[in-house]
Amino acid sequence: QVQLVESGGGSVQAGGSLRLSCAASGSITGNIYMAWYRQAPGKQRELVAQLTSVGTNYADSVKGRFTISRDNAKNTVFLQMNSLAPGDTGVYYCEAEVWSGHSRHDYWGQGTQVTVSS
Repeated sequence: QVQLVESGGGSVQAGGSLRLSCAASGSITGNIYMAWYRQAPGKQRELVAQLTSVGTNYADSVKGRFTISRDNAKNTVFLQMNSLAPGDTGVYYCEAEVWSGHSRHDYWGQGTQVTVSS
């Protein structure tokens, strides 16, 4: 089992910044790839940013404003969010794709609320 603990959400005015963190702990014996998703009220959960074996991916709506990064030693992923807009409001979830040999397991954090006011 892998546990994901998120932090860093909150309320901010448009144009402000927030930094989310997600620390993974538990049984991590192979590669782990981490990502951030978000879910706005009444909408489906969507990918915001992800770290893959070959680089990073971002949703078009956040390119140039959000940056995903990772501290490998601590199995922690960060999401630096700048120039926030009301459309960025939602619950942000950390997701970890954990490999053990040829087996893959996906884990989710509990979510952290981000509210951007105009």
